[in-house]
Amino acid sequence: MTNPYDIIVIGGGHAGAEAAAAAARMGAQTLLATHRIDTLGEMSCNPAIGGLGKGQMVREIDALDGLMGRVADAAGIQFRILNRSKGAAVRGPRCQADRALYRAAMKEALFAQENLTIMAMSVEDLTKDQNGLFTITNAQGQTYQARAVIVTVGTFLNGLMHTGEEKTIGGRVGEPPSIGLATALRRLGFELGRLKTGTPARLDGRTIDWDSLEKQEGDNPPEPFSTLTNSITNPQITCAITHTTAAMHELMRANFHRAPLYSGQIAGIGPRYCPSIEDKIVRFASRDSHQVFLEPEGLDDPTVYPNGISTSLPKDVQSAMIPMMKGLEKVKILRFGYAVEYDYCDPRGLRATLETKLVPNLYFAGQINATTGYEEAAAQGLMAGLNAALALSGRPPLVLGRDEALIGVMIDDLITKGTNEPYRMFTSRAEYRLSLRADNADQRLTPQGLILGCVGLPRRAAFEAKIKRLQEGRAMLQNLSATPQELRTAGFQINQDGARRTAAQLLAYTAISFDDLTGLWPQISALDPQTKAQLAIECTYAGYMQRQEADIRAYRRDENLILPLNLDYDSIGSLSNEIRQKLKQVRPETLGAAGRISGVTPAALIALLRYARRHPVSGAV
Repeated sequence: MTNPYDIIVIGGGHAGAEAAAAAARMGAQTLLATHRIDTLGEMSCNPAIGGLGKGQMVREIDALDGLMGRVADAAGIQFRILNRSKGAAVRGPRCQADRALYRAAMKEALFAQENLTIMAMSVEDLTKDQNGLFTITNAQGQTYQARAVIVTVGTFLNGLMHTGEEKTIGGRVGEPPSIGLATALRRLGFELGRLKTGTPARLDGRTIDWDSLEKQEGDNPPEPFSTLTNSITNPQITCAITHTTAAMHELMRANFHRAPLYSGQIAGIGPRYCPSIEDKIVRFASRDSHQVFLEPEGLDDPTVYPNGISTSLPKDVQSAMIPMMKGLEKVKILRFGYAVEYDYCDPRGLRATLETKLVPNLYFAGQINATTGYEEAAAQGLMAGLNAALALSGRPPLVLGRDEALIGVMIDDLITKGTNEPYRMFTSRAEYRLSLRADNADQRLTPQGLILGCVGLPRRAAFEAKIKRLQEGRAMLQNLSATPQELRTAGFQINQDGARRTAAQLLAYTAISFDDLTGLWPQISALDPQTKAQLAIECTYAGYMQRQEADIRAYRRDENLILPLNLDYDSIGSLSNEIRQKLKQVRPETLGAAGRISGVTPAALIALLRYARRHPVSGAV
């Protein structure tokens, strides 16, 4: 038995890496227990980071000094801003990464982290004694203790892989599942369900006819994720697009009886928004073609990821169907696609801190909470690590509201609504998405990180310098103004209503840019490009944000009314049995959270409001 750690993190994937680094940054002596050191931060599926909704969360992780943004910048080989032609609120930064570079950068970041010990082991048991101390036991019978534990086991919890009728135990190819830990969690009282995810075949890029395919270029220059990254130095690559065919669909339909998804072999539910190609063909039966993005996995690796044809069909079917796509007629398959089933826990059993309600100081993060995606996992890991460290030091938790971060939206969705399928983050899930943009993540969250102490000196210095530039730029735009006549003389089409307009007000017009204003006010040209881009977005959204602020104030009124976790709902009159049952199951921590539970009526909220006012609870969630 070793001396106790403060926190043990089980699992070294994206959730585990962020959880361990966050806890250690907060000063907690942390042990990261992972199957293998060489697979820390392994990108099990597509080596890509970000996207719509996901890219915003990566920026939020970065704003709190998390690792994912910086590691992605170090490994990125193609960067793109998705939805660039649309409003800033729905733009999503994304990068294709070199799988080996990502692993190396994550490993380097973790081993450089103070207060963090990393050990290779398979955790087979987890117990908690009467003094509140946790003990983990590895496959060799060695034990380690901690005051808090964060479970981030990804798809390894009772993992089972399917390729046609072939079944293999494991969380991903070549790695065993975590069976003992699943048994331990059940012994602690947790009920486990089953979900599934999948991955496509991997192709040999040297056997693809790239010249026959539509090319997909990255942005030039590439835009980094992290505010600490000055520029992207890796060579940038080109991806390509092909399509499934009607003949391919016909072949797959003829073999659906051999597909685990439809034969009854798989019981778990798969992700709605990242479906297998089998699912696509069934859901969109009228379509005879779907896009497939051919994305290289590395600069020195010939492996190509065919994004869009995740499948668990038998190997012989995959061998026949993939060459039916343009450019892939002579392709060599390096590894066949498969589906993986795994255990998860209902996230409604979590507090907003990601601490389990059933076992104090035990936290869950990542796919065990029914989410899918690297970014969702990393964001949960970050929050679990920070909150575990805060709890052990007796400090208030960090709970991000739905008005503060997409991370807050995701966690609130999970703990109040639950999910019966793998959850994926989209900007459309956020009521206040106009303010939860990728461009302002640091302004929203870095100040909180500075107060907590989880943000290091380099980020503090970079953030303070950026804020100074923005404040000076805002003051300049507010102080510069002109009459309608002066603006007409300068070439602007403005209503001749006699009202002076500031430079900030003019930038709210979609047809007016910073370049247009420099002829009238040359001093504007002194602003740096990043500051201009940020101020242009702020000016565009200024009118909308005033209206949204009223909604946010109303939201915060409800969120500030805390409900005790041991509230006796049977003692509150006028609640129906159905609503009472739902409230007992979720046990919402605030009145606002209660209102987001499906089926809880306005009348029930009024009853809860009256109770909360008669029995106020002090302190934070």
